[in-house]
Amino acid sequence: MTELKSIASPAIQMEDRAHEADHPSSLVAKFGTEQPLKLDCGVDLAPFQIAYQTYGELNADRSNAILICHALTGDQHVFNTHPITGKPGWWDTMVGPGLPLDTSQYFIICSNVIGGCMGSTGPASTNPATGKPWGLDFPIITIPDMVRAQAMLIDRLGITTLLSVVGGSMGGMQVLQWTAAYPDRVFSALPIACATRHSAQNIAFHELGRQAIMADPDWHGGRYVDHGSHPHRGLAVARMAGHITYLSDAALHRKFGRRMQDRDLPTFSFDADFQVESYLRYQGSSFVERFDANSYLYLTRAMDYFDIAADHGDVLAKAFKGIKTRFCVVSFTSDWLFPTSESRALVHALNASSARVSFAEIETDRGHDAFLLDVPEFFDIARGFLQSAGRARGLKSGG
Repeated sequence: MTELKSIASPAIQMEDRAHEADHPSSLVAKFGTEQPLKLDCGVDLAPFQIAYQTYGELNADRSNAILICHALTGDQHVFNTHPITGKPGWWDTMVGPGLPLDTSQYFIICSNVIGGCMGSTGPASTNPATGKPWGLDFPIITIPDMVRAQAMLIDRLGITTLLSVVGGSMGGMQVLQWTAAYPDRVFSALPIACATRHSAQNIAFHELGRQAIMADPDWHGGRYVDHGSHPHRGLAVARMAGHITYLSDAALHRKFGRRMQDRDLPTFSFDADFQVESYLRYQGSSFVERFDANSYLYLTRAMDYFDIAADHGDVLAKAFKGIKTRFCVVSFTSDWLFPTSESRALVHALNASSARVSFAEIETDRGHDAFLLDVPEFFDIARGFLQSAGRARGLKSGG
């Protein structure tokens, strides 16, 4: 019988992950004690750093900059080889020469969020007060905190107004927060497969993942580094549960059905008899090689707390009152994690605030993860929207 521990490789690249948390293989913006990040929980975080990547060139008048906001398990390595996994960038279908986020035309920026584990300050980073990883001593962070940190980075880069802010899922939440908090700094916004607040169902799925991590005996109350361990079993289960929500029933049926994995008959055991079981176990084991368990706790909690209308008397339209930003809101028909109804509610609120907004519901059976996959209709819409925004801002062809 296959035990649960087999879903994660024992040869986890812990040293590589720990090194990237403090000394990332990317650009780093460092902020000292004189420039604290003021967090929603009431803590001033200082010093701190933001790890980021850039692609393309910033033009003379600094008008062609686009910020990409990554999703829950993403990072800054959007178009380059990942330093831990060696795999291509997570959005190389969208970013690159001639692609919708054209690096020959735009200056692309993508930063690891605060609370992440790929070089921006988070629970995996070294706490300067102790010389050890922050762990659960790290303060709770929110989506607005992530955006404040990004705004400080954009300031550091000398950019006043972004041509566009783009992102899907948790990245889409950051896009919406950018437009609400810094409307004069965002010329256009492309929020994809997201919502203005997290639903009870989504909070429940996140709690399932967090409990799986915290129930792992190797978690040690978040002090697993001190014990020379990592809760890879719990984190792998959390990833498996989360990954199911990113797909759709139709996509799972098309890809796997009830087909067996390397056998014709059932083993009458708890081995991975079905292909879908083997796929999920692979997703779990590969994920733990590059991601920190405590970061997973913090980032899922940040998504849970997100509610953009809460600071505006629960009236969503007030969050965007008088906004000049151009919006293109995108949803996918088979996305049950962030269904189209959530996007329509956002569009209605933007209409009520007299914002310029276009909306596209793309028919696909690929589920929530469709924005990361090869969906030509999505590519065409994104390309057209960004080109239109560029023309409206006076960008010349080629940036």
